[in-house]
Amino acid sequence: MTARYSLVFLFFISSLGVAQQRPLQSLYMFDPLLINPAYAGSQVQLSATAIYRNQWVNLDGAPKTFTQTAHSGFRKYRVGIGYILSNDQIGIHNDVGFYGVYSYKIPVTKKSTLSFGLQGGFNNLRSNYALLDPKQTNDPTIGISNKFNPNFGAGLYYRQGAFYAGLSVPYILDNKIIGLITYTASTARQHRYYYLMSGFTKKLSNIVKFVPSTLIRIQEAAPLSFDLNAFLVFYDAVGLGCSYRFHDSVIPMFELQLNDNFHVGYAYDITTSALNRYSNGSHEIMINYRVKIPRIHKGLECPSYW
Repeated sequence: MTARYSLVFLFFISSLGVAQQRPLQSLYMFDPLLINPAYAGSQVQLSATAIYRNQWVNLDGAPKTFTQTAHSGFRKYRVGIGYILSNDQIGIHNDVGFYGVYSYKIPVTKKSTLSFGLQGGFNNLRSNYALLDPKQTNDPTIGISNKFNPNFGAGLYYRQGAFYAGLSVPYILDNKIIGLITYTASTARQHRYYYLMSGFTKKLSNIVKFVPSTLIRIQEAAPLSFDLNAFLVFYDAVGLGCSYRFHDSVIPMFELQLNDNFHVGYAYDITTSALNRYSNGSHEIMINYRVKIPRIHKGLECPSYW
């Protein structure tokens, strides 16, 4: 195992107790379903999004995360149904997750709604300790470990015109992280996360819109973390923006509406933590496809992308 690989593995092991355990993409504002099940169906039409993140480039064993979601509104926009599929790789660990999502919307006023969301599913963490290239191949602690962890979560999502706010706890159970071969990390658990997000769209002219947003992450037994995001959108087609992730990175971002159905996005994390000595940052790409299904969405107005 190389020195860099060792560094990432040790970083991962040390993070089991106190640091961020759930992967978080930088382009989550284009797929809020990843952090709040109450968002399901908010776009009325069928919306499918895929995001791939290559974190800490040039650092052996660094995380690579893929997520794919799909959701749609039903029953005249009152019900949202969807799913979240994820695959997170870091070093010798591969975590696959699948969650079904349901939301129900209640009109508060003529221009505002409050959504209640639930999600349920599982994560399966597979760890191949044989890849550590041990000197003693007959070590009984070396092998493949699989840990199946069911979980569920809930959220609230409020929208009024161009303003939105949400509160969610996507994973409520504090499951053990690894079904372990050794006793050394047998008490490691996934601590609960609380997400608070908010943002709005402000029309500056017939050409430009300003779209600020924020995401606050509160994890049990860890310091508070937050993102500040700002986008300028031109002609409702091209978005240029930047995010600041507290004590972690500065993130330039780009988004392009190719046509009525397809959107693509890109983000590059410029690492500001001590890891910038070992990595050239993180790359992330996103593609979103939206389509109105006449039989389901007939007579319903779909909100604009921005």
